Amino acid sequence: MSDLRRYLDEQLKDPEFRAEYEATRQEFALSRALVEARIAANMTQAELAARSGVRQSNISRIESGACVPTIATLQALAKGLGKELSISFR
Repeated sequence: MSDLRRYLDEQLKDPEFRAEYEATRQEFALSRALVEARIAANMTQAELAARSGVRQSNISRIESGACVPTIATLQALAKGLGKELSISFR
């Protein structure tokens, strides 16, 4: 187990920390998914910006978790990646 995992496990024992962690977990997963899809497509942020019509600075903010994109922005990014956006309720 990594030091980071041990630290996170310890912090998650705090109810306030756990609530905030859970509240932002999906946003972090979205950011990570975009980065992984872009890297898998062997694209830079600038290339994705050119293909999607989304400004590179916006892509950077989405990937860093500084902002939450709209569905329209996600659709444009998916199209730029040659992918289809899929949203589900489990």
